[in-house]
Amino acid sequence: MTPQRFEILAQAYGGDVARWPSAEREAAGAMMIEQPDLAAAALARAGELDALMDAWTPVPVSHALRERVIAAAPPPRARNGIIAWFWGAGLGAGLAAACAAGLVVGVEISNVAQPDESVSAALDGYDDLTTDLTGDGA
Repeated sequence: MTPQRFEILAQAYGGDVARWPSAEREAAGAMMIEQPDLAAAALARAGELDALMDAWTPVPVSHALRERVIAAAPPPRARNGIIAWFWGAGLGAGLAAACAAGLVVGVEISNVAQPDESVSAALDGYDDLTTDLTGDGA
């Protein structure tokens, strides 16, 4: 593990190596033995940020504020009537068109994939060739 990688992992996972991914812990332990000053400094910086984050608590929201925010929110729009019908019909038509296009493409691909007569004629002698090569017929 390089010192840069150790620093990146300390910034990402914090100053406690036990929180790091298990695949990285062994290499981190080796780095802490090889370069203890560098590792201690990186873990100390990450530990300071961990302490600040652990000390932070969100501000509680009062029930009155919560109710005011909910009351100020616009009501949900109902999809009734002709607009909802057109929306559903358009979605259905789009799905039907996609299915039809898939069917057409599939048929065209299968037509292209069919061997023509020249390929069939060339493969007619395949069994004779394998008999000649193996001597016992395949």
